[in-house]
Amino acid sequence: MFINNFVILKIIFLNTIPPYFKDISLLKSERAKFIMDFLEYTYPETPVPLTNKNVFELLVAVLLSAQCTDERVNKVTPSLFKIANNPFDMKEVPLDTIYNIIRPCGLAPQKSKAISNLSKILVTKFNGIVPNDLNELEKLPGVGHKTASVVVSQGFGVPAFPVDTHIHRLAQRWGLTNGKNVKTTEKDLKKLFPSEKWNKLHLQIIFYGREFCSAWGCNGTVCKICKTCYPKRKKPVITKKS
Repeated sequence: MFINNFVILKIIFLNTIPPYFKDISLLKSERAKFIMDFLEYTYPETPVPLTNKNVFELLVAVLLSAQCTDERVNKVTPSLFKIANNPFDMKEVPLDTIYNIIRPCGLAPQKSKAISNLSKILVTKFNGIVPNDLNELEKLPGVGHKTASVVVSQGFGVPAFPVDTHIHRLAQRWGLTNGKNVKTTEKDLKKLFPSEKWNKLHLQIIFYGREFCSAWGCNGTVCKICKTCYPKRKKPVITKKS
């Protein structure tokens, strides 16, 4: 994977000239190109973080991941999917059983009801098949825009750019958006990157953020991407929130 030569020269220049003369910064389009190529080089493979064997399992796992780590979800879902890994079986599982299994994920009362109710809707309205339409998915209980975007992108390969608070934070640190909410950030990222890159790039950003540019591990001045995009930056970046 090759990075644009002009961007490479600019990066080399920034890393070799005296500190007092580092007054050249990358344009937004250059930052986007560098980030895309750098992440492709760093994470050529992007396995789906949530363990699943079919799209229904993916849907349930993504729903459970709200305000919960992927690691914890992956510990919980095997027990749940052993009982029911499709909407036909899941709609028959008692609500208390679902609740007791998923309780470690947090928000168990709401999530257990959502899993049960969406399973019934999938059976009655979609013949047990998870729709690949973003709007239809967002109508299901407990399924917001971000969850639906993850399902269509990772489950069906439909171009989407799911943005959560973590990607929102990174996009601001890297100067890719000035948006105060995830909705605006998603629009900005879709304009910057080609649609055929969205699904993979979404995961690459997540992987990089966890490893090098986490909420506590970097403040906009520490990691390779932050230092390359903003070599003169001295103050921490405060994430804008709605």
